[in-house]
Amino acid sequence: MDGPPRQSHKLAPDDVLRRKVKAELRKRLRGLRATTPADACAARSAKLVARLEALPSVVAAKTVALFWPILEKHEVDLRALDATLRARGVRVAYPAIDPETRGMCFRFVASEAELAERGFGFREPPPDAPACARGELDVVVVPAIGIAPDGHRIGYGAGFYDRTLPTVAPPAVTVGVAFDFQLLAEVPATEGDVPVDVVVTDTRTLTVAGHAG
Repeated sequence: MDGPPRQSHKLAPDDVLRRKVKAELRKRLRGLRATTPADACAARSAKLVARLEALPSVVAAKTVALFWPILEKHEVDLRALDATLRARGVRVAYPAIDPETRGMCFRFVASEAELAERGFGFREPPPDAPACARGELDVVVVPAIGIAPDGHRIGYGAGFYDRTLPTVAPPAVTVGVAFDFQLLAEVPATEGDVPVDVVVTDTRTLTVAGHAG
């Protein structure tokens, strides 16, 4: 999910340095993912989806928020998980951006056919789709360009998820997903960052200390 970088004023010198490090990591990881063959990304996505399907919080969920993959950017493809969840009767939501406020919320859709590109570079629900109320989501699956075992992640830099996750979690379990080559030993934490509860890649599942998966 693309968007304008977050703006912050009077940052402390350490925070400025961390943001520069994150920007460099973002650039390198985007380049690495872009050079990974599409069929390799598809194979990794299938393994990652299998791990998500076995995750206790997902198994127990009645409502789950996913994201639609930007395939040309080789993002994790969760479409198979959407199908599995709907077959179980789970209500599935997707992120939606308000074009005026640029705030993000999650909206339930009856099928993938309702999703369309609406000006932000990814497919999202229509503006009249039912919005998820506070406390209504059981699990939120969060995209990442880079992610660390402690749940801190690198996104595209717009801060959509960092601003929105505090409104849904808890009680929602937040699950960051990325290919295993995007797993980092550490991600510099900056002001406004919100770590996820669980990290899932195509080869491992990591529960952040203090959280249940």
